[in-house]
Amino acid sequence: MKKLKGRHVMLSVFMFGAVVVVGFPLYYIVVNTFKTQRETVANPLGLPTSLYLGNYIDVFESVPLVQVFSNTLYVTVLAIVLQLLVGSMAAYSMIMRHTLLNRVLGVVLLIAFVVPAQSTLIPLYRVFVGFKLVDNLNGLVILYAAGSVFCYFIIQGYMKTLPYEIIEAARIDGASASQIYWRVVLPLIRPILVTVGVFQTMWVWNDFVFPTVFISSPDKQTIVLQIYAAVGEFATNWPAFMTLTVIALIPMVVFFVFAQRHIVSGLVSGSVKG
Repeated sequence: MKKLKGRHVMLSVFMFGAVVVVGFPLYYIVVNTFKTQRETVANPLGLPTSLYLGNYIDVFESVPLVQVFSNTLYVTVLAIVLQLLVGSMAAYSMIMRHTLLNRVLGVVLLIAFVVPAQSTLIPLYRVFVGFKLVDNLNGLVILYAAGSVFCYFIIQGYMKTLPYEIIEAARIDGASASQIYWRVVLPLIRPILVTVGVFQTMWVWNDFVFPTVFISSPDKQTIVLQIYAAVGEFATNWPAFMTLTVIALIPMVVFFVFAQRHIVSGLVSGSVKG
């Protein structure tokens, strides 16, 4: 009993330390958005002496937040829909038909999954130039749609836990492959679709590499590029940088809080066969 209690204490200490490590950068950023530049430099870790809202007012007046949020939302929504649709269709096809071609394609997808995206930026850029998709939000959507490979592997593992008898019953009733996918499989894999969708949404929303390389026009920037605009060559507008960071984080924090229950249920459901 004492040993078990000691383990609980050690776990609590470890978790508290993890919370401090993770929460300290967030505290630092949020606190300094309510300070003037002079107060931030003088006392960056302390609480503000007064609630200064000038940083938020300046950001809302000088930054086209509606435009950058619209761009980011457009890219994120379309990319996630494509990822989930393509990933789930691929997983369904691979599981339903155990052919040599599908096994070869599975190996190809595995190789593509382990190749870092950064190593393919130059050839991707040249291809996108040819198709006039550089400096184009739809080009970003297509780039992020490559995340379907990750969705495919996660969804495939979940699909293997589904009771195959339900699919066989649908086949006996005369349902086609597409009807089984839309009416039987999709409702059954909804928990893992939500789970994967949440993680991929946070990736697309916060991604910096693809927008930096493929977007150059100010009116097509995403929120991450707008944050980076506060970093100058010789000086950085730290209040604007941190204020924009907080504004960009708010939608993701709200989204994650509301989706957390679905993430847990999806992971738990996928761990139990039956």
